[in-house]
Amino acid sequence: MPFEIIRHDITKMAVDAIVNTANPHPVVGAGTDSAIHKAAGPGLLAAREKIGDIMPGHSAATKAYDLQVKYVLHTVSPAWRDGQHRELELLRMAYDAALDLAGKLRCRSVAFPLMAAGSYGFPQEQALSVAIHAFTDFLLTHDMMIYLVIYNGEAFSLAGSLFDDLKSYIDDNYVSQHTPNYAPRRRRELEEMYELADSVSAALPPSRPLFGTGAAPAEPKAAKSAGSVGDLEAFLRQRESTFSEYLLDLLKERGVKDSDVYHRAQVSRQLFNKIINKKNYQPTKSTAIQLALALELDLNQTQKLLGKAGYALTRSSKADLVIQYFISKKTYSIPEINVALFDCGLPLLKTGTGA
Repeated sequence: MPFEIIRHDITKMAVDAIVNTANPHPVVGAGTDSAIHKAAGPGLLAAREKIGDIMPGHSAATKAYDLQVKYVLHTVSPAWRDGQHRELELLRMAYDAALDLAGKLRCRSVAFPLMAAGSYGFPQEQALSVAIHAFTDFLLTHDMMIYLVIYNGEAFSLAGSLFDDLKSYIDDNYVSQHTPNYAPRRRRELEEMYELADSVSAALPPSRPLFGTGAAPAEPKAAKSAGSVGDLEAFLRQRESTFSEYLLDLLKERGVKDSDVYHRAQVSRQLFNKIINKKNYQPTKSTAIQLALALELDLNQTQKLLGKAGYALTRSSKADLVIQYFISKKTYSIPEINVALFDCGLPLLKTGTGA
């Protein structure tokens, strides 16, 4: 079900299938294609030769041979020319073909490189955008772990200029924990308050002590224990709804199906059922945010939902600011948000079966 971005060598991924950016003809190409054939051994090329040519936008499967996966999905991307020759459409077809093939092979997990962004010359931002939309749409109706694998040695901005507005938003709104220290000023303010209080106290008659001077106040009468218990019970009856109760109210108010929500939130059905069936269930902050995104809540509604679990989106957390930015733009795609978090070097939303 979830989507995750990692820096790794795709040939060492422990998944059911890896996607190879294959040459249209049964030969070993450059980049990822070359690395996968080298790791798999000569049997992979022999199997690829039996398939023959593969048209751009299509995918075919073989065994993985010496790789630690079950299948290699040989998927042909279009080469970039000028953007006027169906390049975006064919790239989306390639992603869809690989995902559909992984589904037919009953794969529970699949690892993709960023297709077409290397030797095929696709502009990186456009290649990434196509991948994000393909993963987002697929995960709405399928339970599969999708990895976007960035090679370990690649130290570049994954999103390029795609999220320049986001970075400006963070710069404008971030309140660092290293902002100027106001403690000395606060200390001076308190000292001035104490001096004022002392002068007022000195001007009062002795029979009206201030700040504990003079005779000790009389001990308050002991409260009746029964009354205290009753007051506590009355207070507890005034409590607000729990996270689970409020979530159920939102589901009813919006008339959405449970399955739509947990798919959009990229949490498991088991976790979702646990949350809505246990009145006092305490989700993680990431899960609470993912559910808010799935319900397409605005910022105020998101803060209220998070507050039910004891959390908040703050300006002192850059990760929180990323979430606030996308909600303010009415963009609720978790894969897109995770790409932005990854590009900013921040922790990703923990999709999958987390608490």
